[in-house]
Amino acid sequence: MSVLIIYQSVEGQTRKIARFARDIVQKAGGEVVLFDAADKTAQLSLEGVDKVILAAPVHERRHPREFELLLSASKDDLMARPSLLLSVSLSAAFPEGHEEAKEYLTEMEMRTGFKPGAEALIAGAVRTERYDYFATQVIRHVVLRGRDYDPDQGAHEFTDWNALENTLREFLDARPA
Repeated sequence: MSVLIIYQSVEGQTRKIARFARDIVQKAGGEVVLFDAADKTAQLSLEGVDKVILAAPVHERRHPREFELLLSASKDDLMARPSLLLSVSLSAAFPEGHEEAKEYLTEMEMRTGFKPGAEALIAGAVRTERYDYFATQVIRHVVLRGRDYDPDQGAHEFTDWNALENTLREFLDARPA
């Protein structure tokens, strides 16, 4: 089985998730290619690809523009094969944020016209060492408002790696309809 992983990362957590997915595919005996949607010089080819895993973070209520443009431009080819979209956000880290995290996916699907075969809300990470004062205040008072985490505690990964592995294995094991 040949799997293409298309991802875009802003702070590094989605890149880490894409590499984790690559490792799971390889352990399952599949061939895998990583494609960074932010690389404007790379050419996307879906030739010989059996399944596609897509991963992108959410910042300011949307996935990166380059990622969404790639989905729009390639939607017919992408929808012709089984696909799993991993939407990475801090909202997905908290039960009360799941509805909002789902809205990010719905809005992206409306903008791009692309509907993946499967979707998963994946909890992201807080990278406090990369934030300036303003970004820290947004994280504290908007993104994490009223939630059980204080950014003063430092960087923190909310990603549930076991749940992610299960999601990936289910997708890889599924037979095309």
